[in-house]
Amino acid sequence: MENLLRWVNKALLFDMFLVFFFFAWFVVAVVGDRLLNFNLGLGIWQQLWEPIIQPALGIVMAGAILSGVASKFKKP
Repeated sequence: MENLLRWVNKALLFDMFLVFFFFAWFVVAVVGDRLLNFNLGLGIWQQLWEPIIQPALGIVMAGAILSGVASKFKKP
């Protein structure tokens, strides 16, 4: 059971860094598009929003909720 939880935590950590990457890309692309009038992939980011970024955000949120619930039931 501990081994499974360790792998789940690693997967959630990878997913969190993926979400951070997409957030950084979004910020850079918006700044480039709005302030510098330079295309840095905002259109591609918008195309990836629904099939990739939203599920990644959902996994991070579900993992955080489940982690909190599991910590309540974990024996001290």
